[in-house]
Amino acid sequence: MPPSLDKDAYRELHAPQRSERLIQEQEFLAQKSKSLIEYFANGNEIDVDRLNVRLELIDQQCWQSDLFRFASLLWSIPVSYGFGRRMRYLVWDEHSGKLVGLFALGDPVFNLRARDEWIGWSAEDRGKRLVHLLDGYVIGAVPPFNDILGGKLVAALMRTKEVARDFRERYGRTTGIISGDAKNAHLVAITTTSALGRSSVYNRLRLAGVTYLRSLGFTSGFGHFHFPQALFEDMRAYLKVRKHKYADSHQYGDGPNWRLRTIRQALRLLGMDPKLLRHGLSREVFISCLADNALEILRGKRKRPKYDSLLSASEVTALAIKRWLKPRSERNSAYRLVTREGTMARVLGQAPSAVSGRAASA
Repeated sequence: MPPSLDKDAYRELHAPQRSERLIQEQEFLAQKSKSLIEYFANGNEIDVDRLNVRLELIDQQCWQSDLFRFASLLWSIPVSYGFGRRMRYLVWDEHSGKLVGLFALGDPVFNLRARDEWIGWSAEDRGKRLVHLLDGYVIGAVPPFNDILGGKLVAALMRTKEVARDFRERYGRTTGIISGDAKNAHLVAITTTSALGRSSVYNRLRLAGVTYLRSLGFTSGFGHFHFPQALFEDMRAYLKVRKHKYADSHQYGDGPNWRLRTIRQALRLLGMDPKLLRHGLSREVFISCLADNALEILRGKRKRPKYDSLLSASEVTALAIKRWLKPRSERNSAYRLVTREGTMARVLGQAPSAVSGRAASA
């Protein structure tokens, strides 16, 4: 169970990490922010009844990648860059031409107790069938859509026909980096963890009787966010002096969570307690089963997924508008007061950051 902290307390604990990221992004912001902010809506430009969502799968080195990077600076907890297999999406409103939100899927962590116990995996099972999973390491809506429960829409859009199809086309037949074996991969489930303790966005995420995200429990509260980048670099330098492989062993396939392992090893060599990695902030773990028989595939009982209940992005959007966005917009019209200038201030850290969604953290 998470400690009894409210969301503002979680944000405050991550504030130094976010400030560090903003310093790193100063040159990028100076060059790109004025053009990229135009893709964000003013509240009075939004017509919930005419919302028409399109998912855009993006690649590196394009203006859409810059937009993803810029938008992710709204998150209270700095967004990781992911590793291994990665699928990053922008969520657009075709009617207004503005950005609704974004989500990114990457390779899941190898050890996640709540997930593995729910599936019933042994270490051998996990090694064979983790290929059918991805982890949502960035999920959320941007202003003003976050004010009308757009975060729930974005989270639900992970469980769509488009995402299953894109995964199959990009990663269906690849060779495992670690095992070297040929993989016939189908995306049957997506995991994610809440950024701020218990999640109000992911809980009770159901549409038309279908559960889009299921809570599996909580993480144990270990991680590395409380080790600043400057300290981490000092640890790497120390390991280099000691000629330890972890100083530079950070390619995918080198083992689970290089940064975590590097800090742990440095602490041990310095005679310090590796339990200093316990920050005590538990995250709620969720899973979204895209395939109706996801558990059977993950347990090795079936090989071919069934996607009978999977809907398209437009179908999910229609359900989400009726279930969440329309009622919220009618109850609270404050979203109409949101401006691009206000959004820019949030990106630059000049106003409170309160984007709904998940940013990956340890």
